[in-house]
Amino acid sequence: MNGSLFQQMLEEGDYVPRFYAYYYKQWMNYEMPYHQHDSTEIMYMISGVCRIDVKAGDTEKSVILKKGEFMVLDAGVPHRLIVDQAASCRMLNVEFGFMESEGMAPSLRHIVGEEEEVSFLLKRPFRYLVLADQEEVYPVLKSLVLELDQRGTDGRMMTHALFIQLLVCIARLYEERERSDMQQSDFYIKRSVDYLHQNYDRQIQVKDVAAEVNLHPGYLHRVFRRGTGRTITEYLTTIRMEKAKMLLEQTDIPIHEISDYVGVGSRQYFHMLFKKYTGSTPVEYRLRKDRNAWNYGEDDVDDKK
Repeated sequence: MNGSLFQQMLEEGDYVPRFYAYYYKQWMNYEMPYHQHDSTEIMYMISGVCRIDVKAGDTEKSVILKKGEFMVLDAGVPHRLIVDQAASCRMLNVEFGFMESEGMAPSLRHIVGEEEEVSFLLKRPFRYLVLADQEEVYPVLKSLVLELDQRGTDGRMMTHALFIQLLVCIARLYEERERSDMQQSDFYIKRSVDYLHQNYDRQIQVKDVAAEVNLHPGYLHRVFRRGTGRTITEYLTTIRMEKAKMLLEQTDIPIHEISDYVGVGSRQYFHMLFKKYTGSTPVEYRLRKDRNAWNYGEDDVDDKK
């Protein structure tokens, strides 16, 4: 088996950590070639700053790692470390995989059953994860490496206990960040929706909504789509078409003016949007609603006879 955290067998069998490498290192003016491990790697930035490039298929992503931040890198992910000539950094690295338990310590399966944050983490596979420590991870990571230095890697109880503590700390940080991000996303989505409802009659674009909520347009687009299942443009179109339906049904506003009421500058484009949304042209929609109202009136008269 490889050293990835995201293997189904880890939740079904009894496996404990197996440590392959653990070391402190001061890096200066260094460019590491791309490489990958069969193990999971934790890179903790003790001081300074560095860049870590991660490959995902044909794409390459660069991450700036600062003091107090750490990266968890999944097994089999190509990566490299870059330290600029004018910079330096000090890191603590731990690489680990898994082996079958001999009953000397709780297995990862037991931890998943006891700690819901660990279960939350392991059900969300990632190629890499960057988190900011809250002065919880480093003391445990440091104690783990000291224990490995002094006692070795031969499956000792204290080593496993420290690994469990480390994994729980990381999982809790991850869950807190995800929950916070979701709450913040909900806030931005609500503000965006309110803005759309209050300004649908104007010629607004995604950049206008983004400026209102003080976010980058690209980031808002991703947050909005993830939270609502629709793009901002699709959501705005729905508001406009529902408003147009109401105006066609409930008012005598001329059809050629309704496009202006709902913020669609081109009448031809409004007709196209409306037909796509309702299956009818605005004229057909109003005539059908008028006919229904007239028939309703006739039935009402007949009932009174």
